[in-house]
Amino acid sequence: MNEYIALDSHVHYSLLEREDRRTGRVHQERVEHEPGAIRASLRGCRPGTAVAVEATGNWYWIVEEIEQAGLRPQLVHPRKAKLMMGMINKTDKLDVHGLNRLQRNGTLPTVWIPPAPLRDLRELTRGRLVLVQQRTRLKNRVTSTLRKHGRGVVGAADPWGRKGRQEMERNVATLPPETAWVTRLLVEQLDLLDRHIRAQETRLKALVEVTPSMERLMTLPGVGVILAATIALEVGRIDRFATAERLASYAGTTPRVRSSGDKTRYGRLRSDVNRYLKWAFAEAANSPVRAAVSPTARESLVRAAAAAEGTRQGHRGGGPPPGGGDVPRVATGNGVSGSGVGSIRGRGERGVVMSP
Repeated sequence: MNEYIALDSHVHYSLLEREDRRTGRVHQERVEHEPGAIRASLRGCRPGTAVAVEATGNWYWIVEEIEQAGLRPQLVHPRKAKLMMGMINKTDKLDVHGLNRLQRNGTLPTVWIPPAPLRDLRELTRGRLVLVQQRTRLKNRVTSTLRKHGRGVVGAADPWGRKGRQEMERNVATLPPETAWVTRLLVEQLDLLDRHIRAQETRLKALVEVTPSMERLMTLPGVGVILAATIALEVGRIDRFATAERLASYAGTTPRVRSSGDKTRYGRLRSDVNRYLKWAFAEAANSPVRAAVSPTARESLVRAAAAAEGTRQGHRGGGPPPGGGDVPRVATGNGVSGSGVGSIRGRGERGVVMSP
C-alpha cells in the first residue's frame, strides 16, 4: 500500500482524499454520486489498498464499488472517529483528512462489514419491524378514537381478535359519520399490514434454516423463530465479539455509567447501537410479562426480575448491570458464544453460513 485513501460521504456526493505515504502529498476531489462514479475515481489505485469510509446511511453501495475496484473498504465508526480526531472546526476537507490521519496512526476505529447476502436478508426482518411499528400506531389511533367517544371493546380479551373485531365494528357504526369513515379506513389499512407481515414471516421462515445455535436462542424466554432469526441476522458472526460484554454493548442493553469517587450512577441506554438487535432483546424480555395470565402474576414477574437485578444506586431505569446484562450472558451460557449464530438459506443458493 503506497497511499492512504478516505471518503467523506454525503447524500449526493463524496469527498475523496488520496495521501501519498512517502511524500505526504494530498489530493482531494469531489465525486458526484452516480453508479460507477466511486469505482471510476479509484481506478489506478494499487489493488488491496484500504479505503476508509464512514458508516453513514448510504455506505452499502459505496462499499460495493470499492470492492469492485479491487480495493479493501474500511468501515469507520463515525462518532468514535470524530472524538479521536479532536478537531474544533468541522469541514468536509478536515473530516476526510482526519480519516487518513487516523489510518496513518493506526488508530482508525473500524467496524465489521456484513457480507452482501447477509445485508440483503436483513431487510426481511428490518422491513417486518417497520410494518409492525406502523400496525401498532394504527391500532393505537383506532383505540384512541373509540375512547374519545366513550367506546371500547370490553367483551373480548383480545380487542383485535375475531370476537373483539365484531364488537369494534358495532362501536364504529355508532360514531359520527366522518369519524366512522376514517376509522374504517384505518382498520382496512391494518388488515393490509397484517397480510404483508404474514407474507414476510412466511418468506423468512422459508429462508431460515434453524441451526443448533438458533435452537439455543429459542430456549430463551420470549424468543421464537422470528426473533431468533432477527438476532442471528443482526449478530452475524458471533466470533467477532471477544466477550459477552462486547455483544451486550453492541446490542444496547448496557446503561451509561458516570462514576467519580465513591459515587456511581447509571443513566439511560446508549443510542449509538444496533437498534434492531436492541429491539429484539427488549421484545423477548417483554413477552413473558405480556403473557402473564393475570395482573397479579404480571406484577410478581416484574418484582422477581427487579429482585434478581439487585439494588443499584441512582439507576432510574432498572436495566441490566454494566458489562453484560442478563440476556447476553444467558445466550453465552447456552453455548452461543464462539460459534455461528445461524445459517440462512439464500434464494435458491447453497446458503449463507454465518459460522466461522
